[in-house]
Amino acid sequence: MRRIFGIGETVYDILFRNGQPIAAVPGGSVFNGLISLGRTGMQCSFISEVGDDKVGHQILDFIRQNGISTDCISCYEGKKTAISLAFLNQDNDAEYSFYKDYPNNRLDFEIPAIGKDDIVMLGSYFVLNPVLRSKVSAFLEYAHEMGAILYYDLNFRSNHCWEVEALRDTFISNYRLAHIIRGSHEDFINLYGQDDTRRIYDERISPYCTRLIYTMGSSGVTVIDDGKEYSYPSKPITPVSTIGAGDNFNAGIVYGLIREDIHREDLDHITPETWGRLIGYGIEFGTEACLSTSNYISTEFAEKYKNWR
Repeated sequence: MRRIFGIGETVYDILFRNGQPIAAVPGGSVFNGLISLGRTGMQCSFISEVGDDKVGHQILDFIRQNGISTDCISCYEGKKTAISLAFLNQDNDAEYSFYKDYPNNRLDFEIPAIGKDDIVMLGSYFVLNPVLRSKVSAFLEYAHEMGAILYYDLNFRSNHCWEVEALRDTFISNYRLAHIIRGSHEDFINLYGQDDTRRIYDERISPYCTRLIYTMGSSGVTVIDDGKEYSYPSKPITPVSTIGAGDNFNAGIVYGLIREDIHREDLDHITPETWGRLIGYGIEFGTEACLSTSNYISTEFAEKYKNWR
């Protein structure tokens, strides 16, 4: 079976509404998507880091309970697991405050064996961070060389806007390695100060990667593949929390790549009909995650996607 590898941060999310905590769950952008994929029966491994504390060990147990390998997760002795405070507004979108306690030497892991057509999910500041970049880059370049499909979710938050120019070359390096790039309206505002999808694709993305998935929340999804553009509507819902929406959209796309038996050599020949099915999985997974304060699809929902083989 093809395997899925995720590389990204691990945090413990505490959600607030009207100034009061309402839920606390393990999280992280790639983390959330992997948990959902693990629940559908996919074979997943996670590359990340936690503190050697009670929260960290609870998170490791949670990851394993969802069928995901923790062999490549660094557990830092004497350090605390990162905490995220997520403050939900009236639309149930979140603003964040992060509290982190990392050692000087981070992400000490042995690169796992990756096979042709395995899928690597990467995203957020974790894969841009200069402190981690040499180790992250070595892993991504190895995965690319071994024939994996790299799925890159930008997930670039406004609190890092001041670093955009310094990170420009790192973004381009990630773009060159990626086979599919997913960005949201907020990502492109934070990165480029505008959200003209076609202009961003033509000037920023297509010189390095020809496939862009652009998500606009309730306004739908646009795909640009080798210059051809397709649009898809979102499902009208009243969300409970949007924290895991994009992360689980990513999970749905990756699930679809495996279910539709799309290999790396097939990426240049994805038909509009196949794109429609891939985006459909993404919207289904993302919508489901919005209907609770969990960051992932429910185990009941995941059961519907297990027995397709």
